[in-house]
Amino acid sequence: MVDLAHETRIDILRQAAQLLAAENERLHRRLLELTRALAEAKGETASQLEFEITRLAEQLAARNHQLFGDKSEKRKRSAGKPARAEQPGHGPRAQSELPIVEQVHELDAADQICNACGGGLEAWEGQFEEAEEIDIVERTFRVVRHRRQKYRCRCGGCVETALGPEKLIAGGRYSLDFAIAVAVEKYFNHMPLARQVRDMQRHGLVVDTQTLWDQLWALSRLLEPSYLALSHHVRQAPVIGADETTWRLMESKGAKKWWAWAICRENAVYYELHATRSGAAAAAILDDYGGTVIADGYEVYQSLRKQRLAVNASSYRLAACWAHARRRFVAAEPNYPQATAVLDRIGWLYELDSRARGGPAADLAALRRSAGRLIVDGIEAELKALRGSVLPRSSLGTAIAYTLELWPELTRFLDDPAIPLDNNGTERALRGVALGRKNHYGSRSERGISVAAIFYSLIESAKLCGVEPAAYLRAVALRSIRDPKRPVVLLPHQFRDETAAA
Repeated sequence: MVDLAHETRIDILRQAAQLLAAENERLHRRLLELTRALAEAKGETASQLEFEITRLAEQLAARNHQLFGDKSEKRKRSAGKPARAEQPGHGPRAQSELPIVEQVHELDAADQICNACGGGLEAWEGQFEEAEEIDIVERTFRVVRHRRQKYRCRCGGCVETALGPEKLIAGGRYSLDFAIAVAVEKYFNHMPLARQVRDMQRHGLVVDTQTLWDQLWALSRLLEPSYLALSHHVRQAPVIGADETTWRLMESKGAKKWWAWAICRENAVYYELHATRSGAAAAAILDDYGGTVIADGYEVYQSLRKQRLAVNASSYRLAACWAHARRRFVAAEPNYPQATAVLDRIGWLYELDSRARGGPAADLAALRRSAGRLIVDGIEAELKALRGSVLPRSSLGTAIAYTLELWPELTRFLDDPAIPLDNNGTERALRGVALGRKNHYGSRSERGISVAAIFYSLIESAKLCGVEPAAYLRAVALRSIRDPKRPVVLLPHQFRDETAAA
């Protein structure tokens, strides 16, 4: 049945949006008229006036695109490039991981009669028409009553009791698998605890958020040694990516806006959450790292490097991200067709790297030194030629300035095949954090922040290794429960290798 009230609300909202867009457009035109009049009153030259009006129009268009436009970084395909072939329908997919349940369907007794002669039908041995369907088994909860058998000796001097299940919380009512399911729902599927409580009630289990939080806290204590070891594993890589995104601390007397800092390598990502985006936070997560850090143009990474070098401390090399530079030219392209040539050249860099992807590092190094160097020199020449012909504060002007300022870091990849062209791997690793922030708005306490860092680090690293997060968390927790006297460390890539060898 159609919800007419819902459709009416949508129509009202659509009309309101159209009215706001029309009013916005009118104000934009009026702003341009006033800017032109003010410039003429000041006696500015025609070229200065046109530059300023172009800049304003460009900013307004960019703002409209930010509010109402597509967020994709994909560009329209150049006329000279062949379009990709249309993808066929997806069709049925093999489901090798699912169990197969066979169900035989038989004719009712009344239908087992031949339409031709009226005789009885007999089952044709081994002959079936077969078809498959994907079915769902509803999530269920159950109370398992563990009865631990007692044993005694006739002498009366000895009584023994059978061992029970391995428990996350001694004497606790909830199983280890229950706690892992809560963690995976929150930090992998991004479902807040309150929403999990409602879902559990739908399936017959009455529980509250505090109980679920107690499970997460107990589980995080078992995982903490692996989390700390993960930071050391990431910092051992010769090249790591670094990035940060916002996080919220809801019940705080101080700063509510925290930052999730991430460092990433090919098979692991490590997060720390800090109250600031300052150099102190960057120094904490990078620690004494001495390899190559690839990052965006955030000045903290450069400042920290210079500080360490100034006191003769070991420091890291810095490489910049071509994806960040490219985004600025993508934003400028609608207003400045000159950006297209730069974007095409950056595209050539990615095509060059894709040729050697998966092959020996020596092949990639040779390609970068030869063809890569020519492409980079062409980009630099293009930027310097354009720099004098555009307004410095325009989107194209700022894109050029950003790229040339980071030129030594942007070209560092030419001499080291281990350095990727961009930091997209770290950005992808932060998507889980961003989705969690959107769904459960952050953490309620600093203790919640520390738990979030542990679970996000281990779960996102398991995803990078192609490991089922629940199976990995269970393996770490079980080993810790069975050997409580020493910290147990098992990283996702180690669990993957163990599982493959078994």
